[in-house]
Amino acid sequence: MNMTVPVTSLGVDRSHVERRKAILAAHPEVASLMVRDIRTFYLTAGIFALQVAIAAWMGHLGMSYWWATLILAYCVGAFANHAMFVIIHDSIHNAVFESPTLNKWNAILADLPNAFPTAMGFRCYHVKHHSHLSSYDYDADVPSDWEARMVGNVWWRKALWLFFFPVMQLTRIYRLKGTVPIWGQWTYINFAVIAVFDAAVWYFLGGNALFYLLASFWFSVGLHPLGARWIQEHYAAWPGQGTFDYYGPLNFFALNIGYHNEHHDFQEIPWTLLPKLKAMAPEFYDDLHAHKSWLKLFLDFIFNPRYSLHSRTENFAHEAAAPMTPAE
Repeated sequence: MNMTVPVTSLGVDRSHVERRKAILAAHPEVASLMVRDIRTFYLTAGIFALQVAIAAWMGHLGMSYWWATLILAYCVGAFANHAMFVIIHDSIHNAVFESPTLNKWNAILADLPNAFPTAMGFRCYHVKHHSHLSSYDYDADVPSDWEARMVGNVWWRKALWLFFFPVMQLTRIYRLKGTVPIWGQWTYINFAVIAVFDAAVWYFLGGNALFYLLASFWFSVGLHPLGARWIQEHYAAWPGQGTFDYYGPLNFFALNIGYHNEHHDFQEIPWTLLPKLKAMAPEFYDDLHAHKSWLKLFLDFIFNPRYSLHSRTENFAHEAAAPMTPAE
C-alpha cells in the first residue's frame, strides 16, 4: 500500500494519521499492543551499570589511555548510549510506566551515561515532530536552510555536519514556532541530576571515566554508522514517501528504532512490540520502501554528491533535491 505522501498546506506529512486509521479499521487487535513495558526500565538500569563499569575501568587506566578510550567509546559506548536515547524516546512517549512522572525519571536515568542533559529538552520538541512532521517551522528534525546551504553536497562538509550533529540540532530550536518552553521544572531537574552525576564520576572514577561517557554520547548521535539513523528516518530515498524504515541487524542494539513508520503510526506502542505491529498488518508495511544497511547508507550519504541536507523530506513548500539511491 505504497502511496503518495498526503500533506497539508503547512507542509505537514499526514500519511501516518491516515495509515493509523486504516490499520485500526482492518486490524482492531492492534490496539492490544498499546501497553507499557516495564522491562525497558530493567534494561535502562542494566545499560547504566555497564557504562559506569566501563567508565570506572577507563578512569582507573587514566588519561594516558585516551586513545583506547576513544576506540572503546566508538565500538561499544556509542551502541550503549544510542540504546539509551531510544529508551529516552520511549519514556517520553510514556511507554515504560503508567505514571508520566516515573517515565520522566526513567528518561533522566537513561540520560546519565550521556553526561550531558538531553532528555527533557528532547521531550519539549519531540511531540511537535510527531504533530507537525516535516514542517519547517515546527519540526526540529528538519535542517535549517542555512545548514543545507552551508553543507551542500560536499563529502567532508557532510562528514563534519554528522560529527557536530548534536550542536546542529541545538541551533534549530530558535527558528521553531509554537514549541513547549524548554526551561521548566523537569529541565532544571535534568540539568541538576546530570551535574551531580558528572561531578561524582570525575571525583570518584577520574577524568578519563567522564571522557569515556562524553565520547560515547558524541559518537552515538554523529559520525558513526548509527548516525545513519537520522538519514534513514525521513531523508528522501524514494519519491512519494516521507518516512522510511530500517530492517537490519543493528535493530537488535538500537532497540527497534528502525521500525520508524510503525512508530509514527502508533506512538503508544513500546519498542519491544513494533515488530509485532508489522506482523499484524503486513499489507500496510511490506510494500513501503525500507533500508537494509545503516553502514551503506552512512557511506552513501557522505560520499555520494547526489545526497544533501535538502534530501530531507522537509516542508513540502521547499524544493527537494533528487531522491537518494536506495541503500540495499
